[in-house]
Amino acid sequence: MSELLHVDTRDHVRTLRLDRPRSKNAINEELAWAVIGAIEAASRDDDVWVIAITGTGDAFCAGLDLKAFGTGHDPQSPQTAQLDDIGWVGRFFYALREGCDKPIVAGINGVAVGAGLSLALAADIRIVARSARLMAGYPRIGGSPDGGLTFTLPQAIGYEQAMRFLLENRSVEGAEAVALGLAGEVVDDDALSARLQAYCKMLTERSPITLRLTKRGLAAATRSIDLPAQLRFEVANIRRAFASEDGLEARKAFLEKRPPVFKGR
Repeated sequence: MSELLHVDTRDHVRTLRLDRPRSKNAINEELAWAVIGAIEAASRDDDVWVIAITGTGDAFCAGLDLKAFGTGHDPQSPQTAQLDDIGWVGRFFYALREGCDKPIVAGINGVAVGAGLSLALAADIRIVARSARLMAGYPRIGGSPDGGLTFTLPQAIGYEQAMRFLLENRSVEGAEAVALGLAGEVVDDDALSARLQAYCKMLTERSPITLRLTKRGLAAATRSIDLPAQLRFEVANIRRAFASEDGLEARKAFLEKRPPVFKGR
């Protein structure tokens, strides 16, 4: 797909690793569309139940590669702009949250700034290294939040804290990021890779149907909703889950006190 994105699939987990370590995995157009394409491909692959995304070296993603895009900071080529008015940076959110109903876990192994922070917050679950640094970065270049950050950030930490984080251009490390709500778990730097793998492996012990319907339900509930319709949506989802072969197997295994064997059907 791209030399800038390493893709590995093992035991129903597809791991995407941004691979521009000399640039702190900063985003250029090739890497951006590689990430989006890889997420879309994983969403269509029935053998993939969980997706992990992390960075190579000591960075998760340092944001937009300003050297690649020049002084205009426009994350679109002229050709792309004619066809897609939200560009790749908006597609991060659509691909991860709207276009993919499989859980996506971000392993924030180092700095996550700007578009890199947007990418991390578009994931469903975040595990952060203790020395990792998270920062919006937009005030530094005279910009405003993009990549879905105006939605994901206040959802994660609340409206006022989001305003403060953005306008103060705050920089937080792992433990503070968890305390603030930017991530759910902090681990020592040298344990991040193993913990990301172990966590994703744990998720695959659930039925892929359960994983996908749960994400569909939560994603729908965090948008503007009609509450009765949302409750019907939840009921419809759980009916589908319970009627599946995996649902039957899960209940049978529970009663027989054994680990279930799921097939994604």
